[in-house]
Amino acid sequence: MKRSVNGVDLYIESRGESGPPVVMVHGSWGDHHNFDSAAALLAHTCRVTTYDRRGHSASERLDAQGSIREDIDDLAGLIGQLGLAPVHVVGNSFGAIVVLNLMIKRPDLIASATVHEPPLVGLLEGNPALTAIQQRIGAVIETLSAGHTEAGARQFVETIPFGPGTWEQLSPKMRETFIFNASTWLDEMREPAAFTVDLDRLASYRGPLLISQGDQSPPFFGAILEQIARVRPGAPRHLFRGAGHVPHLTQPDDYALVVGSFINGVQAS
Repeated sequence: MKRSVNGVDLYIESRGESGPPVVMVHGSWGDHHNFDSAAALLAHTCRVTTYDRRGHSASERLDAQGSIREDIDDLAGLIGQLGLAPVHVVGNSFGAIVVLNLMIKRPDLIASATVHEPPLVGLLEGNPALTAIQQRIGAVIETLSAGHTEAGARQFVETIPFGPGTWEQLSPKMRETFIFNASTWLDEMREPAAFTVDLDRLASYRGPLLISQGDQSPPFFGAILEQIARVRPGAPRHLFRGAGHVPHLTQPDDYALVVGSFINGVQAS
């Protein structure tokens, strides 16, 4: 179904009849389908909501420059409209950045938060990994800006979150989604401030937080997560073995088990 949130039509799907409420927030280039398998498994014990962020797939795409603030407000508005608060929020990649910022802005809405590999490259100042990732991102921006959308989508997949040869391993539908949502990623890249977070304010969030990463992911994600863990030293961490940037896609059973156990553990306590 679609629901108007902050004046924008967002596509929403819900699963599960009982249990704690969960909202899952997808990353750049993707949409709610990224969580299909994991959400179906979580729905055995939780009430799960997934949605397309504005500018992605079935949700409305505006012509104006977007902002991280809009994504944060959309998530808060969606939680409020659906009457889910306090809710367990789960974010991957850029969706994890949205979740981290909601923790800062509206902690009252959150029962727990789970974040997997937020690309907060703004936290890497002075880290040798920053130059390499900036060069790769810049190359994709150049390709997309030249109008080569499919080539840019392939370039992103194979040089930033995954690796050579992975584009051909994606399903035709997933490649189509990457291509369709490329312009929204390019829009996100025009707001560098979206790729950092106020660590001091994040430290003030005292609710349950699960931090996860894949052992096959590029090392710069680990460097980012170390900074988050530094200000939230008590937060549990999980390493998905044999997984990379999207364990909910590659190992949905394991992902749903880890996230579901964390959520139900929070509920029990």
